Amino acid sequence: MKFDVTTSESGEALWVVADRIRFLGGIAGSGLELIEVEIPPGSGTPPHTHASPEMFYVTEGEVTVRRFTADGPPEVTVAGPHAAIHIGSMTPHNYSNDSGRTARMLVLLESSMIAFFRDIGTSEPQAQPDFARIGSAMQRHGIEMLTIAA
Repeated sequence: MKFDVTTSESGEALWVVADRIRFLGGIAGSGLELIEVEIPPGSGTPPHTHASPEMFYVTEGEVTVRRFTADGPPEVTVAGPHAAIHIGSMTPHNYSNDSGRTARMLVLLESSMIAFFRDIGTSEPQAQPDFARIGSAMQRHGIEMLTIAA
């Protein structure tokens, strides 16, 4: 039996706004896939929620992860290399790179989220996000944007 090996040269990569996502593959029959996210300084996601649980594993730099609650300020975690962050299904959250250098993390998530990234990803970074296109894709993939200030 042959191993499937994804290298930095062979792996498919797309840009989701300013973040570069490399698709590393999945575990057959599990519905789980692994991606690497390269997050430049100042980049990140808006507050959102979705059915897919996620696990972030920071490999380089620092990633700020926020969990939003209805009755107070967000819970903020600044995670450095070798930290794993577990985000449950439908947990209101976002991540950002608030440092001055590039951060990288591995993300384990369900195939439904991979489909979303493939739907909105582009071959080059986006200077100005196409919010209408991203919003339509979010609806199709069951991702809800939250109106919570980060």
